[in-house]
Amino acid sequence: MLHLKSFCFNPFQQNTYLVYNDEGMAFIIDPGNSNASENQILKNFVEEKKLTLSRLLLTHAHIDHVLGNRFIFDTYGLLPEMHEADLFFIQRMPESAAMYGVKAEASPFPQKYLNDGDTILLGTYAFECIFTPGHSPGSISFYNSENKLLIAGDVLFQGSIGRTDLPLASHDTLMSSIHERLLVLDDAVKVYSGHGPSTTIGRERQNNPFLIS
Repeated sequence: MLHLKSFCFNPFQQNTYLVYNDEGMAFIIDPGNSNASENQILKNFVEEKKLTLSRLLLTHAHIDHVLGNRFIFDTYGLLPEMHEADLFFIQRMPESAAMYGVKAEASPFPQKYLNDGDTILLGTYAFECIFTPGHSPGSISFYNSENKLLIAGDVLFQGSIGRTDLPLASHDTLMSSIHERLLVLDDAVKVYSGHGPSTTIGRERQNNPFLIS
């Protein structure tokens, strides 16, 4: 069975996800843990469930989604995997932290980049990398078709869409990503976003004011 655990971390109330199977194999996606208390909450869950973290995946590299990268590397030896187009934000992390007034340890740099169509295996479960730029130039959504599960970062929210007033963002690109890459999925697909509650493709297709023409 595939399991998903979410944590709401840091001042931005960002959703960090652990995806794991019955054998204890696990991925962490967008570690936003930003202080000793949040680090311990995450570590306690990993130890309680006897999980073995094998990959650190990023939907994108905005600061609220990468504040825990250093802790994950120091604790579990994992480097972030992301789309190369978002490397700018890893490089500019100290400046971003200063701008938002948050404390941040510099993230380790990735050694491996993810691309559209890549398949990531968690045991027998396959996650497809869907390139969904717009909120950031390198945004990726992770999709498991077997469980109709989509981890979409800040591309699509319940009743909203990702911000496009940020550096390197594009509203037109984001709308194309949502319509051409996400809304083509089944209505039953459950969407886990970077902030706020989960939703479904069907709910957003029917009710999201940004998507209804």
